[in-house]
Amino acid sequence: MQASLEKTRGMVEHLAAVNAILDKHGNDAKQLIAILQEAQDVYKYLSKDVISYIATSLDLPLAHIYGVATFYAHFSLQAKGKHIIKLCDGTACHVKKSTAIQEHIEKKFNLSEDKPTSDDGLFTLELVSCLGACGLAPVCVIDDEVHGQVTPKMIDDILERIIAEEKTAAAKEEK
Repeated sequence: MQASLEKTRGMVEHLAAVNAILDKHGNDAKQLIAILQEAQDVYKYLSKDVISYIATSLDLPLAHIYGVATFYAHFSLQAKGKHIIKLCDGTACHVKKSTAIQEHIEKKFNLSEDKPTSDDGLFTLELVSCLGACGLAPVCVIDDEVHGQVTPKMIDDILERIIAEEKTAAAKEEK
């Protein structure tokens, strides 16, 4: 009984952000895409429990919510890492060997198409068709910061800096 109560309390706390988002949009089903976008911003992806809660709250069929969430490429139903690496694989970047950058990142974190997130949950690799910076090819965006004419060494330096910042932040939290 106590375990069940704690689980329920945890779920309520977990979905508090969804409640705030729904309230902000007046529980209006016409605002579904905005609601899903904001929920994904909070949780980094759309989990089954978040989607189910939104469906129930908006009195929409679960299949409708899944339909919208799977139709738009922006939405993700899988957990993502804390840091998103968006690597362009468009024509200009491909010609400038973005595939080598992709392979380097995948090898570094043991990633694949089926496993785009590192085991520690820090990084997710996403391939995108165009980042609108063809003159900087090959180009990637990491945490909204554009990096042009990247090489495996540059990627290593950027990612190692992020890892060091994460370790510093974790050490501060422990104190």
